[in-house]
Amino acid sequence: MCGRNNVEKSGKRNVISELTELYDIKSAEDVQDALEDLLGDMPAGELSEHLGYTEYERSTNTNSRNGKKTKVLRSKYGEIPISVPQKIIKITYK
Repeated sequence: MCGRNNVEKSGKRNVISELTELYDIKSAEDVQDALEDLLGDMPAGELSEHLGYTEYERSTNTNSRNGKKTKVLRSKYGEIPISVPQKIIKITYK
């Protein structure tokens, strides 16, 4: 089990290293900008996975998207605004 934990830690370090380089993180503000980007994309991705199609893609699925709303996450780095998909609407055709 000890080897597995080392592999997980190594993987996390690699991801953190890549993000640090990608976002050129040097301050807490840089961390906040990175978190805003990362957290802002997650809800839309989860909804796409749930519905089985991406935003603006045509689908025969009877569930559809209903826009987005803004929410604010509060962290020790400050407030992070994110867009969250609204409720899924089930459309029934007659």
